[in-house]
Amino acid sequence: MQLRPARLAMMCSVMFAVGGCQQIGTVPQAGPAAAAAPGPRVGDVVFQTDFEAPEALTGWSSPSQLGPGYQSARSLFVERPAGSSVGSTIVQMPLPVEKVRGCLLHFSGMVKAENVSEKPASWNGVKFMAPIVAPSGNAWPQGGIGVGTFDWQHVIFAVRVPDDVTSLSLYLGLESVTGKVWFDDIKITVRKLPLVAELPKKHEGPLYKGHDLPRLRGAMVSPNIDEESLRLFGKDWNANVIRWQLVGWKPTGPTLDLAAYDAWLEDQLKKLDAALPLCRKYGLLVVVDLHCAPGGSAESGKGLFSDAACQKKFVEVWQMMARKYKGAPEIWGYDLLNEPNESVVAEDLDDWQDLAERTARAVRAIESDRAIIVEPAMGGNPYGLNGFHPLSVTNVVYSVHMYLPHAFSHQGVSGTWAKSYSYPGEIGGQHWDKAQLEAALKPVTDFQEKYGVQFYIGEFSAIRWAPDNSAYRYLKDVIDIFEAHGWDWSYHAFREWSGWSVEHGTDRDDTARTAEPTDRQKLLLEWFAKNAKPSAATTERKAVP
Repeated sequence: MQLRPARLAMMCSVMFAVGGCQQIGTVPQAGPAAAAAPGPRVGDVVFQTDFEAPEALTGWSSPSQLGPGYQSARSLFVERPAGSSVGSTIVQMPLPVEKVRGCLLHFSGMVKAENVSEKPASWNGVKFMAPIVAPSGNAWPQGGIGVGTFDWQHVIFAVRVPDDVTSLSLYLGLESVTGKVWFDDIKITVRKLPLVAELPKKHEGPLYKGHDLPRLRGAMVSPNIDEESLRLFGKDWNANVIRWQLVGWKPTGPTLDLAAYDAWLEDQLKKLDAALPLCRKYGLLVVVDLHCAPGGSAESGKGLFSDAACQKKFVEVWQMMARKYKGAPEIWGYDLLNEPNESVVAEDLDDWQDLAERTARAVRAIESDRAIIVEPAMGGNPYGLNGFHPLSVTNVVYSVHMYLPHAFSHQGVSGTWAKSYSYPGEIGGQHWDKAQLEAALKPVTDFQEKYGVQFYIGEFSAIRWAPDNSAYRYLKDVIDIFEAHGWDWSYHAFREWSGWSVEHGTDRDDTARTAEPTDRQKLLLEWFAKNAKPSAATTERKAVP
């Protein structure tokens, strides 16, 4: 075990002390003509504390207390005794936002726990988190930390700060669990600067779509879908695209086993191979969606943004699939990664912007004209486009998933979204209607206008049991928006899970398909009726210079 590093020296002109901590800021200077502090640089320390200074708790919210540290006398200590009422104990510190807008920040710290109870939801538990408040959308990036009792362990995660951030904080503590937890050697550094130089120029001329149809309208499907369902969807319903999930990778144990990942992927591709002739038969173009990236279990701590072998494998996987499916007329595009989440990015690895660029270049070296589909980080949410920019390769289609507001679209899916809401109406303290949905999608329209690129809404939905048949009204409004902007789209999902199914009614307990089409199904059918079907000419793709 390595000894703790010495506290870094104060950085003149860009650092100041706050309660025994260090933060980027402007050093007070005499006179109105004082020069402004320089902007951030890669490696700058945004915040750092080892809790050893006498004033170590100054600036932290209550209840703040100290305990034994990691190879030192002191750390921040938080406790919720067993038997406590459901709730949270969080210690907060505001972080400067003016200097780090658009930056990718690296969070690092040591964490120790004792008897931490099981999490009610995956995002509960020990909190080493940096909540973001921004008009483009709030976010809650955090480190992945286990439960039970464990000795000091190193926790890292990354935070991409939106350009329009209004508030950024550091949260340490326990959420919806009991137990004891200690935090030490907290450090936040600038890993990547805002994207301000040499941004791609706007593409002039027709948008590259990767097809010559007026619009692609369809749905995500299960990889276990049968021929009769494909026939129904493609022929009777007249859909013209499906998003095919390469899904189900569930690594076990503490060892990173990339050979097992290869075996799993080979099995998934056999299902796709069997379906492609059927898709051609029934007039369905295919999006190949890599739903599960190479990586280990939570215990291994190895994943796409924390292990170099996983990033290498990710690029190799797409090189393999580009060779395998080169020229396949049924495949419209390659969706590089479903809902990328770069909450953990090791200091020497690519973030999603750079990894997507590297992977797209590798695919382009093999196949020049297939549509490459790229979702932004932050789970493919529209606000993930803040701080993202187009890739340098040709023939790229950009994609987001539209479930905003989650409190409505996912109500009843888990305990976090337990409250019932109708649309339009007050949802999570904010009024949501078509205008607000447009506002939530503004990062997409802004990105399209700025760079002249096409968008594909890879997933959108609303849970079928939303009260007063309001899932129908929500879907009607979002599809109207998609159509107004010329975006291709695929509903989530067709014959996958009954909660999202338009063939099931609004009674949560009734898991049988309805005898008569639901309003939601009629809505999709009305739009699918407008579809043109792919032909041999449709799948000919011309590269954009």
